[in-house]
Amino acid sequence: MAIGLVLSTVGMAAAAIVEQKRLSVAKSSTQKILPISVFQLVPQFFLVGSGEAFIYTGQLDFFITQSPKGMKTMSTGLFLTTLSLGFFVSSFLVSIVKKVTATSVNGGWLADNINHGRLDLFYWLLAILSGINFVVYVICALWFKPTKGKDSEEMEKCKGFSVEDC
Repeated sequence: MAIGLVLSTVGMAAAAIVEQKRLSVAKSSTQKILPISVFQLVPQFFLVGSGEAFIYTGQLDFFITQSPKGMKTMSTGLFLTTLSLGFFVSSFLVSIVKKVTATSVNGGWLADNINHGRLDLFYWLLAILSGINFVVYVICALWFKPTKGKDSEEMEKCKGFSVEDC
């Protein structure tokens, strides 16, 4: 999960850098179609997508392996609930950023015209929040003590005995 959080943070930073470049090209260009390649988006999509793959598989594995036997199905539902809550928080963050930054002359960070907004600053905000999320994750991971599964409990009982005795 830590790898995924780092990849997501780097992906947001990459998105901010690409957006800064796109904005500079948009301000200096008089053409309707900007002379930049769409393939500049590949690194950020790769990083964020890879990060989500690491995070989701790690989170699902955590919920399944660390929950009591009778709660496995419930833990999978909890995993999906955390995903949906994340989408709500994301929408809430967009609303807050729009309200707070809309007072500027150009319509704020998330302006109706993408060439007049500051989407790069929004991506930097997401990178900072992702970095904070990583720090909180590391603190929680260091604090957490994993529960032993059934197999490890049986192995603990059999220490010092032959296989036939267990």
